[in-house]
Amino acid sequence: MSAGEDAGEGGDVCDVCSGEAASAPPATEYCLECAQFYCDQCSRCHSKIRATASHVVVSDELQNQVKSDREKITELLKKTGGFLPRIEKDKCDLVKRLADVERQINTAADKSIEAVERDRAKLLSQVESIKLKRVRQLETVELEMKQHLASLDSLRQYAETLLSSGTAGDMTRSANSLHSRAEELSTSDVIGHVHNALLSLNVSFIPSTHVDDENLVGTISEGGWSFLETISGTTVHLVRIFHPSDKTIT
Repeated sequence: MSAGEDAGEGGDVCDVCSGEAASAPPATEYCLECAQFYCDQCSRCHSKIRATASHVVVSDELQNQVKSDREKITELLKKTGGFLPRIEKDKCDLVKRLADVERQINTAADKSIEAVERDRAKLLSQVESIKLKRVRQLETVELEMKQHLASLDSLRQYAETLLSSGTAGDMTRSANSLHSRAEELSTSDVIGHVHNALLSLNVSFIPSTHVDDENLVGTISEGGWSFLETISGTTVHLVRIFHPSDKTIT
């Protein structure tokens, strides 16, 4: 760096004159190729020398302005460049954080899926249990009804036998008992009980609408379960309303 540059922003002096005199005149121009400051007189000499006549010369003021801008830009470059490591770090931290969020989402979703699958299995197990129990009860009702119909048919056949081939003694011995059983049959609402039992087969599914429900999938609603128990209990004693083997009817 020349003596003129060392003078700095306080005012540059002529580099040529500063080497010849203790007090050098102020610089007015700067040669970019020679990298020297010149006073007015030295600048005129510089421009007349054949070797330096084509050099690009700028004013001292412009040179100082460029130099000042260079320093500002250099300082700004340092400050701005210092953000690059931070940006890179923030980017890495963001990727890690989002990866952690993804893991949390997947974990929560997996737990929810497991809970839903568990509740679905529980509901399907309940449905299977209801199906087995109710089918078994309906089969019981069906069997009891068939037995009841068989008893009715036996009673009808016995009445026809008494009418077609029974003796006066048979008619006398069996008429009252036959009449009593016929009255009992006419007052028994077997069909009504069976109808109630069929109505009790109402089973419905209610989807869940709240996350805090006991079952995340939904619930099973059953209607009229007790009717099956009633018809089952009722038809047990209706089965044997009459049978030819009864001692009172021979």
